Amino acid sequence: MVDDRHSVHARARYSLGAVSGPRRNVELKATDPEPARTLERALALGAADHGVIVQRDTYFRVPDGRLKLREEEPGEAHLIAYARPDDAAVRVSAYRVVPASEGTREALAETVGVDVVVEKRRRLLLWETVRIHLDEVSGLGAFVELEAVAEPDSDLSREHAQVAHLREALGIGELHEGSYADALRTTLNQGSDPSLRVAPDPELLAMAREAATRAYAPYSDFPVGAAVRTEDGRRYAGANVENSAYPQGQCAEASALGAMVAGGGGRVVEVVVAAPSEQDCPPCGGCRQRLREFTPDDAPIHLADMERVRRTTSLGELLPLSFGPEHLA
Repeated sequence: MVDDRHSVHARARYSLGAVSGPRRNVELKATDPEPARTLERALALGAADHGVIVQRDTYFRVPDGRLKLREEEPGEAHLIAYARPDDAAVRVSAYRVVPASEGTREALAETVGVDVVVEKRRRLLLWETVRIHLDEVSGLGAFVELEAVAEPDSDLSREHAQVAHLREALGIGELHEGSYADALRTTLNQGSDPSLRVAPDPELLAMAREAATRAYAPYSDFPVGAAVRTEDGRRYAGANVENSAYPQGQCAEASALGAMVAGGGGRVVEVVVAAPSEQDCPPCGGCRQRLREFTPDDAPIHLADMERVRRTTSLGELLPLSFGPEHLA
């Protein structure tokens, strides 16, 4: 049987042609302390399970409303422009969706700038005309989201009734204000360390994850990828390379720094370390010192797995009272 999840997901999310006209949803969002229970209840109501989608939403800086690029696996990329109230209530969202081509993210990043990047795993269920989203959002936690899709001529009474019914049936309590982007931005800005206020550079994150898939780690079976970004915007990646004579192995951070030096050198302003691990994977002591040679204390260091950023820290936090080139002057 042919796996047609790609087209099913597209129909379930948007039910649109090439470019959508104005559309409306009646929706709510809430934290979800028991995602397994919510899933069980939704299925018991007869909701159809369309599986898990990995999404990356890049929000751009715009004067009015919101503009984001949604990239999905499985699926395609769409540019979504929308406006809605940020109240903690059931609310109406108006939106348009446009298929995005390769280079859209880069073009918008260079012209209007990136505000924040939200990464999540979304389990999509459909009940009547309502999309039920069970989301695990990187850096924020678990949420449930309901979106009742309205027909153009709807007075929204049916959609409000659907959402109210599901809210009660699923046991959804206090509602969440704003978007995931708002919540993530607030979380990032709460840290006293400037590094905690920076969302990862999307390309740098992707490079570190790709490098991890190419690591040579036959002895530890623990692949790691690292990527560094210099102040002039260049990016370099590397993977760990193990050796049968164990001390001769090389960490991913060392490989990335070697690629940077070979590429012309520079000052490192951001680092991503990625590994398929359920635990944070910070640089080892030696690599912290290697980073110290090229990296200021306040540079963000993002610790990621293959699906989300688990933690953002800084070189100063990882290597306090460090020794650097200035001590040799």
